[in-house]
Amino acid sequence: MNGEDEVVAASTEPLEWRFSQVFGERSAGEDVQEVDIISAIEFDKSGDHLATGDRGGRVVLFERSDVRNSSGARRELEVGDYSLRHPEFRYKTEFQSHDPEFDYLKSLEIEEKINKIRWCQTANGALFLLSTNDKTIKFWKVQDKKIKKISEMSSDPSRTIGNGSVASSSNTNITSLVNGGVPEVDISSLRLPVVTSHESSPVARCRRVYAHAHDYHINSISNNSDGETFISADDLRINLWNMEISNQSFNIVDVKPAKMEDLSEVITSAEFHPTHCNMLAYSSSKGSIRLIDLRQSALCDSHSKLFQEPEAAGPKSFFTEIIASVSDIKFAKEGRYLLSRDYMTLKLWDINMDAGPVATFQVHEYLKPKLCDLYENDSIFDKFECCISGNGLRAATGSYSNLFRVFGVSPGSTETATLEASRNPMRRHVPIPSRPARALSSITRVVSRGSESPGVDGNNNAHDFTTKLLHLAWHPNENSIACAAANSLYMYYA
Repeated sequence: MNGEDEVVAASTEPLEWRFSQVFGERSAGEDVQEVDIISAIEFDKSGDHLATGDRGGRVVLFERSDVRNSSGARRELEVGDYSLRHPEFRYKTEFQSHDPEFDYLKSLEIEEKINKIRWCQTANGALFLLSTNDKTIKFWKVQDKKIKKISEMSSDPSRTIGNGSVASSSNTNITSLVNGGVPEVDISSLRLPVVTSHESSPVARCRRVYAHAHDYHINSISNNSDGETFISADDLRINLWNMEISNQSFNIVDVKPAKMEDLSEVITSAEFHPTHCNMLAYSSSKGSIRLIDLRQSALCDSHSKLFQEPEAAGPKSFFTEIIASVSDIKFAKEGRYLLSRDYMTLKLWDINMDAGPVATFQVHEYLKPKLCDLYENDSIFDKFECCISGNGLRAATGSYSNLFRVFGVSPGSTETATLEASRNPMRRHVPIPSRPARALSSITRVVSRGSESPGVDGNNNAHDFTTKLLHLAWHPNENSIACAAANSLYMYYA
């Protein structure tokens, strides 16, 4: 076995996940304010910065605290000492990105909740990012500024007076006649302020506002690999923007029918290809994913490829179409594979094969008998996000009771893990035995909450629909996951 084969074999071995950090941890019995609940998480391309958005319209930035050494060989040091070190982040700054607004034409309140955050290319030591609520996208610049303060009062004993002679410390209270008899006071006792530059502090400034381009709620924004453009998507349209132009966008996808009563599906998520600036994908509420090529036409209503699972034989239920709706899509780093999440499953697609997904993973199969209850309390409409590791070997997505699941997606992998967003991520379930990939059984947990729980799973363990893990992100270069449980940000590493 050569060195490259050893690396691949090591990377496909099941990972042992450990707790790393938590920000905003709640104490027992503490109520969570609605505005503090995290609604978006995103690592930047380097993995050195992490951004979260919340329902109160705030964006909070974190930065890596185990910074590069002078030789820049941090990655090599981590590999050599991996068992002892893991990525750590610290709070950097926060700012109010969006405020509540009111659309007087439609008599509609626009809440401040951050729907998505996307990092842009850095320049001159400054960080740039896009954030959006339901209607308005903003482009932010965050840069460290040195703060000047009056640090002390000067007390230099030697000073010049009147004609330039030096005053000694012995004549501090003497008034002399100089320059033709004009009385002048000795100023050697005066203390003058000294202005110095103290530590730098990050300052956020809104550079551009991209507004009035969406009639419906924005569900996605995505940067193009060209570094100059980005897309924004709502339920019926996808718009293409130039970063430098905030008052004009181009509509590239429009699925709105001539009559709204003919509407059969809506856009649920959209993302640019990571390397091909002319390609993007968008998902729909019918469970399909369309790949479009911007070179084909200005209005891309016709797709170049359609990815959809073949219809299963047998009768359909009332919930079949609801649970088929795709809530999130993510391209793998190299761009060949596409990850999608619907209500019950996580699917991996090869963009060169449109016959069906290459792998399907059951996230919470035990909920199938509870679909009526989930519909009654609107949980069936929850939009879970998904993420894929930088090497494309694993994927993760959330579930209820603040659980999230990690799957090995490489061919032949049987890896699966169920973790809880807490300081002890392994405490809430027993290990799931090895099984063939693509036939993953349900979550098994050994802790029951008794009568206060909304229901139980097939193993008679409680599941709680009120605590859900919707948002998570995978570090672009390392096996590290950040996930949101209400107002708390938990981080894990392997």
